[in-house]
Amino acid sequence: MKARDLVVLISVIMIVVMLIIPLPTWLLSILLLINISLALSVLLITMNIKEPLEFSVFPTLLLLLTLFRLGLNVSTTRAILTHGDAGGVVETFGSFVVGGNVLVGLVVFIILVIINFIVITKGSERVSEVAARFTLDAMPGKQMSIDADLNAGMISEAEARVRREKISSEADFYGSMDGASKFVKGDAIAGIIIVIINLIFGIMIGMLQLGYSFGDAAAHFSTLSIGDGIVSQVPALLISTATGIVVTRAASNGNLSADITSQLFQYPKMLYVTAGTIFCLGLFTPISNLFTIPIAAALAIGAYMMAKAPKQDKEDLQEIEEEIETDEMKSPESVVNLLSVDPIEFEFGYGLIPLADTNQGGDLLDRVVMIRRQLAIEMGLVIPVVRIRDNIQLNPNEYRLKIKGNEMARGELLLNHYLAMSPGIEDDSIEGIDTVEPSFGLPAKWIAEDMKEHAEMMGYTVVDPPSVVSTHLTEVIKANAHELLGRQETKQLIEHLRETAPILVEEVTPSPLAIGDVQKVLAKLLKEKVSIRNLPIIFETLADYGKMSSDTDLLTEYVRQNLARQITNTLAGGEQRLQVITVSGKVEKIIADAVQQTEHGNYLSLDPNDSQLILETLAAKLEELALMEQQPIVLCSPAVRMYVRQLTERYFPNVPIISYNELEASVEVQSVGVVDVA
Repeated sequence: MKARDLVVLISVIMIVVMLIIPLPTWLLSILLLINISLALSVLLITMNIKEPLEFSVFPTLLLLLTLFRLGLNVSTTRAILTHGDAGGVVETFGSFVVGGNVLVGLVVFIILVIINFIVITKGSERVSEVAARFTLDAMPGKQMSIDADLNAGMISEAEARVRREKISSEADFYGSMDGASKFVKGDAIAGIIIVIINLIFGIMIGMLQLGYSFGDAAAHFSTLSIGDGIVSQVPALLISTATGIVVTRAASNGNLSADITSQLFQYPKMLYVTAGTIFCLGLFTPISNLFTIPIAAALAIGAYMMAKAPKQDKEDLQEIEEEIETDEMKSPESVVNLLSVDPIEFEFGYGLIPLADTNQGGDLLDRVVMIRRQLAIEMGLVIPVVRIRDNIQLNPNEYRLKIKGNEMARGELLLNHYLAMSPGIEDDSIEGIDTVEPSFGLPAKWIAEDMKEHAEMMGYTVVDPPSVVSTHLTEVIKANAHELLGRQETKQLIEHLRETAPILVEEVTPSPLAIGDVQKVLAKLLKEKVSIRNLPIIFETLADYGKMSSDTDLLTEYVRQNLARQITNTLAGGEQRLQVITVSGKVEKIIADAVQQTEHGNYLSLDPNDSQLILETLAAKLEELALMEQQPIVLCSPAVRMYVRQLTERYFPNVPIISYNELEASVEVQSVGVVDVA
């Protein structure tokens, strides 16, 4: 244990000792002076903090100082009533400070108590209560603001974590201050009672036990009681003032002195008015000019100096900013910073600013938060922060989405309009601007608000612009989720899994599979829109087969087979029947014979004529299903599934290719077409 920890512990123990064991008067005098010193130090510290959390230990310290002061009261009361002497400090405050007049001392003590109890303590208690209540009420709004800044890319994850911790600390601090202020109030009440006890019982003890006359006993014990009361109320007043400063202190860039001088005197013209008023008091009232003229002159000179200072400060600040900007342009870091690329960027023209501006009712930032949460649940991937910014190079109503610096999608929105998608039969009564729905490429129309209700009655699907762009953003991120999963993101997923399944993680990585191998498997799953949220099953499979093969394509097939229930449920949508297009044995043999094996892995080397014929046949089957409004799914044997995917992913990237081993036995499979060649 460190020495300073021992000092605190011993100090608390000594407070308890003071309550039980009588102390010599010389030690009491030292402790009373220490009490005043501590109170003054706390007051000065509260004046120099920039925000309350810099002195977060203050509520606990307030309790300890109050207990210390009460312990001193008990010790001085014991000494006064036992020996009629409480040391030189108490006697000095009782005689010298109040001029030897007991009545004056009593009045001074009462005034100090009134100031402390009614003015400062009462006000601090009320401010603490209100601050605690408002801080708790404001927590949800502050949390949403942090999430919005995080999604907009204005802050990092680490900065968001720090700000959340600060909000929690503020709530705890003001809640503690609300309770601690009650100790200050109780201490003020205890001070009054203790002085009354010392007066009454001191006179009684002086007359009955010490043989004093009533006058001598009253004079002697009144002096000691008033001295003890004042020497106790002075530090209590300082601590109460410090409490009031802390709970009324708003966060700023300077301490209390700097804030007072900068804000109180930021309007020099008002000082001229004040100086003129004081000068007029000397002219038109009996107040002597010897007092008013110097004060008025000092105010006028101060106003002149303060009016002159901001101009000089502004010039100096401008010079410093120019120097800093020049230095930054010369530094190599200014070029290095330009190399960073945001994982996801959403840019829009100035006409779409209301979508992201909360002051204009825009909720795009909140929607992005929900998109990230939705994709985390659906895909099992933590989507990076989406940096949202306006771009004057785009058309006013245009937006575009970039992933790792490359444009992936672009679209246009018409604010104050709705996007109406027809149910399949066009209605000429629906007037609007023809367009294409950006997410799925469906024909649609931008209609005015007064046409919305009519379009809905005619069976049109009507959505507002924020929903259009949210859906587009979601679909683009889903389609490119595999590009957002790098080694760093994979390591974060592995560390998250390690918290609940450390043995499973140790069996897979770093041996036999490196993080890069795991990343390739997960990326291949995401590329085919297979969720990686069930990491335990994925790692169980990698642990079983990773020692036999390091081919990530083959490992991905094993993982898909162990995720059969998940894949089946995703494609069947809860139904017990699945309609598929099967691949004939002849086509599978053609593909299997075209597989080339190398030391770096296997790849498909299919004859161009065979490839063209297979793709044309598949395209015809897919077109038939599209006319029947059925979801196209291609079913083949496990041995050739990944090669069928290699063949079709360029032309039909959104068509699921599954094997027989990826289907649950409880699902009925119905073939609605066969991919075959003559």
